[in-house]
Amino acid sequence: MEISATKTENQKTSLSKIIAGTMNWGVWNKKLTISEMAKLIHVCVENKITSFDHADIYGGYTTEEAFGNAFLESKIDRNSIQFISKCGIQMVSDLRNTTVKHYDYSKNHIIWSVENSLKNLRTDFLDILLLHRPSPLMQADEIAEAIEKLKSDGKIVDFGLSNFTASQSELIRQKTSISYNQIQFSATHFEPMLDGSLDYMQIHKIRPMSWNPLGSVFRENTDQTKRLKALMILLTEKYQVSAEIILLNWILNHPSHVIPVVGTANATRIEELKKASIIKLDLQDWFAIWTESSGSKVP
Repeated sequence: MEISATKTENQKTSLSKIIAGTMNWGVWNKKLTISEMAKLIHVCVENKITSFDHADIYGGYTTEEAFGNAFLESKIDRNSIQFISKCGIQMVSDLRNTTVKHYDYSKNHIIWSVENSLKNLRTDFLDILLLHRPSPLMQADEIAEAIEKLKSDGKIVDFGLSNFTASQSELIRQKTSISYNQIQFSATHFEPMLDGSLDYMQIHKIRPMSWNPLGSVFRENTDQTKRLKALMILLTEKYQVSAEIILLNWILNHPSHVIPVVGTANATRIEELKKASIIKLDLQDWFAIWTESSGSKVP
């Protein structure tokens, strides 16, 4: 490996308050060059966003390698940043021997996937490995064997899940410890705080990460988003920050200590993100956002 760094399981992973999501950095969206990615990594770190979220499938199995080359070019100390990656989804791709999209959580595939991610990211370890989506065929014992092997070999420091329900999480937790679960959670997708998902995580000290933390507010023009946009006009004036910052702060207020995964590749927006952990929404404003999103008063 060009970048050598080691970390043991006893060194607990410490993530930034906001995680940089890299899914759109590569060929799936922004098509950033290696140099552009390297500069963006620096922008993130300079603004105290030191955790980077990956998955092997991003960019059709190409974004991890592009990011790894950018990381190498950035010359940033590996121990000052955190790499998260996911495995398990097998997309139809010329780069894989797959004819149908499926999930693979065999011991051999999990270990191979991590080793491949390490090679692509130019690192010796992942701070966190997540299983990308649950499979009806996953064997908890086999998953646990893979995770314990990867931890003992120093190839991963911490382990978690992604898009797992409470019962699916418990199935895995009975066999090996879980530190994280990355789920969809936002002001427009607030079900995890009502269906027991976030309660379960608090009980078992599992840290939630939130993908798509801004929800559909800026992407759709529904009755729900119209109500929220009208409220945002009032709240942006009151708090003197953007609607994006208010929506992120709404997530950060939840007692489960959710960490938003923000996928922007815009340097100006990245510089603004730190405000999300500085402002403090009034209690009634927090409930007003929930009320406008649901379209009804709190029960």
